[in-house]
Amino acid sequence: MKNDIEDIDALIKETLTEEEAKFYDDLEEQNLLEMFGGLFKTKQAWLMIIMNIVNIIGLVFLIYCTIQFLNTDTTNELIKWLAAGGICLTFMIMIKLFSWMQMDKNALLREIKRLELQVSSLASRVS
Repeated sequence: MKNDIEDIDALIKETLTEEEAKFYDDLEEQNLLEMFGGLFKTKQAWLMIIMNIVNIIGLVFLIYCTIQFLNTDTTNELIKWLAAGGICLTFMIMIKLFSWMQMDKNALLREIKRLELQVSSLASRVS
């Protein structure tokens, strides 16, 4: 299977100009760290920075809630600290899910660009 993909990539690169081939190489699949770094190269980088800061604050507050939960003896306070910790955990999970969805969106956009490039290459060969 991998050889078929490499053969197709080689055929596509043969039909592209040098500039298009460089662009096509930039669109290849990324690993997890490259995808995470790509979140900070979009128009919404400011939002990702703010969300990561909020995520760190939520983690600090979650640790504080856990410490308070372990140090209390009354049932009412146990429930309050557990609920506060659950809310922190929920915020952190929502932020992580948003980040994962953005990484998936960026991967889909990259694949759509690859398809557009392939279609334009094929159209130029046909005409």
